[in-house]
Amino acid sequence: MVAAFKERLRELAPEYVTFEGLQTLQVNLGDLCNLSCTHCHVKASPAGSRIMGPEVMEKIVAFLARRPGVTLDITGGCPEMNSHFRLLVEGSRGHSPRRMVRSNLAILTEPGMEWLPAFFRDQELVVVASLPCYLEENVDRQRGQGVFGRSIEALRLLNGLGYGDTLELNLVYNPGGPFVPGSQRELEDAYRTQLTERYGIRFDHLYTIANAPVGRFREQLEAAGTYERYLATLATRFNPDAAPAIMCRTLISVDWQGVLYNCDFNQALGLPITGNDGNRLTIDELDEAAAPGTGLFLGQHCYCCTAGEGSSCTGALA
Repeated sequence: MVAAFKERLRELAPEYVTFEGLQTLQVNLGDLCNLSCTHCHVKASPAGSRIMGPEVMEKIVAFLARRPGVTLDITGGCPEMNSHFRLLVEGSRGHSPRRMVRSNLAILTEPGMEWLPAFFRDQELVVVASLPCYLEENVDRQRGQGVFGRSIEALRLLNGLGYGDTLELNLVYNPGGPFVPGSQRELEDAYRTQLTERYGIRFDHLYTIANAPVGRFREQLEAAGTYERYLATLATRFNPDAAPAIMCRTLISVDWQGVLYNCDFNQALGLPITGNDGNRLTIDELDEAAAPGTGLFLGQHCYCCTAGEGSSCTGALA
């Protein structure tokens, strides 16, 4: 039996199960996507219908204007497919010292989306690009036929605009199965060697992110009868050194309706931040949700963030 994650953290230090202070506001623009990846925790697809509107975006921009110093992390689905994507990006300019967009790369080669790379450059966005492997067959197996080739094409476009040089371009690796990522440093070296030698691609950093047992990945595990085994693997690889830096202590996630969560995985599970009255908090109560010392909403899926070197939306923790 796997021990309760929250108790495991509390035993290390009581403050590890509480919010430390807001550093990053992660905004999920919805579950609309041009891909249907097998590991996707939000089950995003071209049929996605939960899409953030301009009203929520305007509240996010107003909050950032009031709270300078908070990083903006834009995700999805495929955030670029939200028809109001420009509104959030342009509106937040000057209000956040670091603005990141999480891109699946393939969207940059879609007809009608050719404007995106130059828009990223002009807005000085940090691009965090998903590339789960440097081998074509592994990427296409997870993301769909032809996606690897389109991803390489997109990376070359970004390199041509200064990304990987004067503008920041980071890649994201996630395992192709129910195992914990290896050494982030070693994987980054391997990616750099392979992508440079084979395709002439330049990038800044590689982030390793463990697969959370949520969404399509959980469905895969359950279909194979390996869900409990994967949870046990994550728990066995628990790393106390990663615990103080888990991202939910400094990040708040906003869904398409403006509801707040401790992370995007909790959002996918429908586990919102609630107030003292038990009601879920929204963007209108962000100051309350971000108060230092507020209790975190944790579950067994959280073991993915403390396994091995630890895992977060910006890579390894320890």
